[in-house]
Amino acid sequence: MKIHPMTIIAGYRMAAECARNALLKRTMDNKDNTDKFRSDLMNIAMTTLSSKILSQDKEYFAELAVDAVLRLKGSTNLESIQILKKPGGSLKDSFLDEGFILDKKIGLGQPKRIENANILVANTAMDTDKVKIYGARVRVDSMAKVADIEAAEKQKMREKVQKIIGHGINCFVNRQLIYNFPEELFADAGILAVEHADFEGIERLALVTGGDIASTFDNPESVKLGHCKLIEEIMIGEDRLIHFSGVAMGQACTIVLRGASEHVLDEAERSLHDALCVLSQTVTDTRVIYGGGWPEMVMSKEVDELARKTPGKKSHAIDAFSRALQAIPTIIADNAGLDSAELISQLRAEHHKVNSTAGIDVISGGLGDMQKRGICEAFKVKQAIVLSATEAAEMILRVDEIITCAPRRREDRM
Repeated sequence: MKIHPMTIIAGYRMAAECARNALLKRTMDNKDNTDKFRSDLMNIAMTTLSSKILSQDKEYFAELAVDAVLRLKGSTNLESIQILKKPGGSLKDSFLDEGFILDKKIGLGQPKRIENANILVANTAMDTDKVKIYGARVRVDSMAKVADIEAAEKQKMREKVQKIIGHGINCFVNRQLIYNFPEELFADAGILAVEHADFEGIERLALVTGGDIASTFDNPESVKLGHCKLIEEIMIGEDRLIHFSGVAMGQACTIVLRGASEHVLDEAERSLHDALCVLSQTVTDTRVIYGGGWPEMVMSKEVDELARKTPGKKSHAIDAFSRALQAIPTIIADNAGLDSAELISQLRAEHHKVNSTAGIDVISGGLGDMQKRGICEAFKVKQAIVLSATEAAEMILRVDEIITCAPRRREDRM
């Protein structure tokens, strides 16, 4: 239409601002009413889960996700929510456990239960029973000398273990191996030693218990120990795991997912992670809007009115923005195998009534009242979508010409 890109961008900006204001006028905020806010969160979680593998048990998993996020008390750090996948059982057997679960067994001869634990989280080699200098040769003239070397190594290990015990701990978690000899020393001292704590798990464990990961043990006063009220062994399915409860970071919890196979569990974890992300953002910005194509129609109607009032070429861009917004309800209808043209025209007519809450109800295959259906989305997410999509479109419009370089010719190696 021979309109300059800058004019189109100016129109888009006006339209995006108008769309955002239209949504702002229609948001609901129940942060002062705990029960209502919780039901908003439940609705958002169920809306998020309804298109994924967890849809058949969406109420159950929405409850899990909401409980986990409310424990965070407004923080958006999802690191402290650990998701543990254990094959076996059905999805309904999944549960939320407060505290932290480490997928490791407790070693032999060690205490199975420790109260008021002081935990040292470390990343250090505890397997120096062998001379570790590769390619080194030690020549001795009798077998007695070999025994001396072994005794010296054992002594070195014993000193290291003594330094660690000197921190006044009763639980030692290491990211690397712990050989039999040091494990025996720890067991004698009544210390629970855990080896090979998984890579991510150990960082999360340090975060949750409020300790640091240590690798040298010469000055105990500078090492920050982790704390928790109780460490015990629990069984999930056929596996034994270590459970840390009453951890220093009170908001930490573990969601244990059960399912028939690894694939189901992976998919369930992804779906649950989506729900947790949306919920944690909603807790920081408590405004909620209806879903199901309703927000796009509200924005489209306001932007359309703005286009009629705006003189000049900008109005074409604003009008195009309004039409583009209607693509979302169209896609929702198409994905559900419904007649999108018919539904969108009905929806547009509905939205010309004042304060309509109509959206697409894919279950009944017609229009539905989003308020009664409890289909909700987070305002923050919707706002981010509108603004970032507009910015992306602007960026593309600003590119006036793409110059590609001819590929470099390869010299023949022959």
